[in-house]
Amino acid sequence: MPNSIRTTSKTTTLAAKQTTFAIGDVVLCPSLSMQPFTLSADPYGKRDDLTIDYDGSYHYYDAHGYFVSFKDTETNRYQTSLFHNTLANRQAINTLYGNANPTQKTPLKTIDITEADEDEAVLMSSMALSNIACDIEGAGEIFDDIGRLLWLIHRGKIDHSTAMALARLAHDSATVWTDVLSNQLATINEPLSQSKFGKVGA
Repeated sequence: MPNSIRTTSKTTTLAAKQTTFAIGDVVLCPSLSMQPFTLSADPYGKRDDLTIDYDGSYHYYDAHGYFVSFKDTETNRYQTSLFHNTLANRQAINTLYGNANPTQKTPLKTIDITEADEDEAVLMSSMALSNIACDIEGAGEIFDDIGRLLWLIHRGKIDHSTAMALARLAHDSATVWTDVLSNQLATINEPLSQSKFGKVGA
């Protein structure tokens, strides 16, 4: 019987000894930056996903390192986005991406909605703007629900004990969403502080 010939591929691969992630882990996410990140819990307390705070936006991932869209509850599991911050992984990423952020290779698309007579503009990422819009939408829905609850209480449509319980829940929701909007206001105020208009509510 002839001897079999074995060939080997010299492609660079990322180390995969650790396949799960948890809060506090230091990870690499080359789709965002070549710098390491520390995973945290959802700052809003609404999701069980792991979170990376980058460039004023929150990015969500599951325990296996897959990206989860802002409006989704689970990933489609196309490709792992996170890697543990090990020497082997750093070397592999540096080899694959040549010590450069891959996102910087794509020309920046800008959407200009300024008026002709305006002389100052703020450039921010569309993802950050989308996060702000989603939070405003969520807060609007909550406040609409609170308005409906107050109408039912005013009309005597629900009994006293139920009204008290729902009022407590409404108060907690209003507090949470007030904090959410306050955080987004702080995000918007950061560039505004450098503009001729200054911070809102300062």
